[in-house]
Amino acid sequence: MAVVWDNDGAGVEEILAAVGPAHGWTESTARTLIHRLIRKGALASERRRGRTVYAPRLTREAWLTAEGQGMLDRLFDGRLAGLVAHLTRERAVAPEDLARLKRLVAELDAEDED
Repeated sequence: MAVVWDNDGAGVEEILAAVGPAHGWTESTARTLIHRLIRKGALASERRRGRTVYAPRLTREAWLTAEGQGMLDRLFDGRLAGLVAHLTRERAVAPEDLARLKRLVAELDAEDED
């Protein structure tokens, strides 16, 4: 999806060139993923200058929200604290990330007081 968002649409060749080597994808794998994303409503297929280009049907923010919520529901019973607890146990938290989390919690507390 990042390749498609960053390029205002992309053909299978661009998608494969951008992410295929890092994941060991073949053209067939890339096409399978593209068709799954079309079925999910995330991509649309368009003809541009005689070639097929895949364009986003969702904004990056909408995609992240849906995927994040789905992961949270599947893996942590929808509980954000469970996700944060798991991640902080499994990897070191950078000081700037910890400061950002503290600010976020303070902002949420302030909103609850209003």
